[in-house]
Amino acid sequence: MMSPISKSDIESCFSIFFNAPTKFLGINRPNPMIFLTTQTFFKFSLSFRSFIDYPKPLHSHLLLPPISHSKQNCMASTFSSTIPIVDLSKPDAKTLIVNACEEFGFFKVINHGVPMEVISQLETEALEFFSLPLNEKEKAGSPNPFGYGSKRIGPNGDVGWVEYLLLNTNQEHDFSLYGKNHEKFRCLLNSYMSSVRKMACDILELMAEGLKIQQKNVFSKLLRDKESDSVFRVNHYPACPELAVNGENMIGFGEHTDPQIISLLRSNNTSGLQIYLRDGSWISVPPDHNSFFINVGDSLQVMTNGRFRSVRHRVLANGFKSRLSMIYFGGPPLSEKITSFPSLMKGKESLYKEFTWFEYKNLTYGSRLADNRLGHFERIAAS
Repeated sequence: MMSPISKSDIESCFSIFFNAPTKFLGINRPNPMIFLTTQTFFKFSLSFRSFIDYPKPLHSHLLLPPISHSKQNCMASTFSSTIPIVDLSKPDAKTLIVNACEEFGFFKVINHGVPMEVISQLETEALEFFSLPLNEKEKAGSPNPFGYGSKRIGPNGDVGWVEYLLLNTNQEHDFSLYGKNHEKFRCLLNSYMSSVRKMACDILELMAEGLKIQQKNVFSKLLRDKESDSVFRVNHYPACPELAVNGENMIGFGEHTDPQIISLLRSNNTSGLQIYLRDGSWISVPPDHNSFFINVGDSLQVMTNGRFRSVRHRVLANGFKSRLSMIYFGGPPLSEKITSFPSLMKGKESLYKEFTWFEYKNLTYGSRLADNRLGHFERIAAS
């Protein structure tokens, strides 16, 4: 049975049609006068204006085969009973984290300690930025690699139904470029980053304890280092009306693994995130704006000699609602050597050749999203 259409669904649909040209992606827009009375009762988003000229050929490249309703329901029920949830306030958190990293490379955390007020306010400021006209958003600078980007992800041909801000956490930014409330945005971002970095370090120390590594801060010290190469990303996925009409699935952000040590993701209550399981299936992650989702990164996979697996994931566009996600990518200093810890190899040879984070970062920027970057450093592949 189809779920009831919510007020937010209706708002999104009206917003899309009123901001679209007369004929948008092959769909005839209704006469606005028909809805004039209804329009006065809703607050319409302006963020979609940046996407109304999305090239049709580019859009068609992002389409996925349709997913049947029965398969969607099956995926949702499978997810709810298998994906780990870790309460960071409980004494068994370290054991659950290790188990989750070995099986999925992914888990959800509750009681994380990040103030919800800060999260909500930062999300509001981010949405206000993305609602600006395109020429205003572009003043934040092109993503080379940091700044504002739209549709094109990186320099190597990857595209998605997404616009984003990418910031380096250790660099000063000219926040006057980020809208009229730029000072408020700066203060909120600093407060949020401080809380999320602390949570990341706490989780990494629980991992070390769970792995029985004597040096508890062996991972976390890399994020606390003043030279830590960590980044913060805000992704905005506008609602996509053609999907709602045709029942299609379209890529918002293509499948990939994160190259850093750990990623902490938080999103609004719009679905779209999917993770790839070892059995070759994709499952959807139910949204939860009160919690964070944790990804194991490629660097952590190497450090644990493959015991933890970096999770392959992607985001699908939503037909009715826009999605906003904020991700902290915890990375080491550029000069840090990424290698397997001897205590985790149990006398065996490392599965990976040693490399620096600078080398791996350069490889990442020179490859496509879906590429297996670690394959270049696997000893088996090199022999």
